[in-house]
Amino acid sequence: MKRYFILIFIASLLVGKANAQQEAMYSQYMFNTLAINPAYAGSRNVTSATALYRSQWVGIDGAPETLTFTIDAPLNNKKVGLGLQVFSDKIGVTQNTGALASYAYRIRMETGTLSFGLQAGYSQFRGAFSTVPLNSSGVNNDLEFQDLIHKGLLNIGTGVYYNSDRFYVGLSAPQLLNNQLNGFSASNEVAYAGQRLHLFLASGYVFPLSQDFDLKPSVLVKGVKGAPIQADLNANLWIKQTFSIGVQYRTNADIAAMFEVQASPQLRLGYSYDRSTTKLVQFNSGSHEIMLRYEFGFERGRTISPRYF
Repeated sequence: MKRYFILIFIASLLVGKANAQQEAMYSQYMFNTLAINPAYAGSRNVTSATALYRSQWVGIDGAPETLTFTIDAPLNNKKVGLGLQVFSDKIGVTQNTGALASYAYRIRMETGTLSFGLQAGYSQFRGAFSTVPLNSSGVNNDLEFQDLIHKGLLNIGTGVYYNSDRFYVGLSAPQLLNNQLNGFSASNEVAYAGQRLHLFLASGYVFPLSQDFDLKPSVLVKGVKGAPIQADLNANLWIKQTFSIGVQYRTNADIAAMFEVQASPQLRLGYSYDRSTTKLVQFNSGSHEIMLRYEFGFERGRTISPRYF
């Protein structure tokens, strides 16, 4: 019954007018930046593809499960960046699956590059709220849990991003349209469910400690109307530009351990394990996230300068 309680709680965040973070959560956001900021497209100066899978709160029925794939590339002498994101985000009895196309205009400056980005996309939202078990008998008589939702959603987003070899900062709103998700009007403050505008502020810097060690702190601040501002605070230690170990603290939510390896100049692997710092820790065994990045276009025998972001 504890698992059913958590499932009902998760579903109620979407059925009722509960303002909470709706965008997918990533611990390795610094290597999946296109998923939160379209201005990132083309910033690595080569064609770059990233796949990321996250299983959150393992052990809880209906816990969030996210899969995303992004690919981006610079064009027109690196003045333009184009990107594509395909995603599937499942939580409880709801699932949102879709694709987004990104465009970034890049301005080369004295020590870095300033980019302005736009994105647009389409997704299919499904919500089988009538399947939520509201009691031990399995009978569901609550009118607010009778919907079987299947909706197509259009959305647009924007962002700005600046990066140099060792520093980056970006501000973005990847979801500007407040799409309605269920059949209740916005005047019904109890039952209405809809998407909300999210703001993301991300920044990071690499401090060279010695010839073999680099320290890379970073931060991601997330905000949405009606919910507390949340921040992810990271510190990663790169060893010989090949291995990285790190920790993360997500305010009022989780702590995480992270590991990355640059297996080759083109291939990078990453893994993170999150552990709840709230009472939710009693119901799950943690969250797992796996990242794989591959970059195209490197010439054989060419020395590749390290890319930290």
